[in-house]
Amino acid sequence: MSYLIEHFNAAVQTELARWPVGLRVRYLALLMRMSDYGPNLGMPHTRSMGDGLFEVRAKAAEGIGRAFYCVLIGRRIVVLHGFIKKTDKTPPREMKIARDRMKEVK
Repeated sequence: MSYLIEHFNAAVQTELARWPVGLRVRYLALLMRMSDYGPNLGMPHTRSMGDGLFEVRAKAAEGIGRAFYCVLIGRRIVVLHGFIKKTDKTPPREMKIARDRMKEVK
């Protein structure tokens, strides 16, 4: 049984569509794998951020992209927020956006 993958809103989908081509291809490949095998692909592809929040870890020649998601009842994965990573640590502002959106969908 596969998982349904959806985006929090159209703005999230648009932002992810603006990623550089290599990152976008890697991100979409990971989403397809998650749809087939479930949300926990393990490192280095996905990682738990705690309290039900997870991240997709896309890496390509253009840089590093992160997309936060949560899993809902009924085999639904909701992509909450995505950004291009510019530092080693995940910026608290990006994490807060994802956590706030997760509260809305749960």
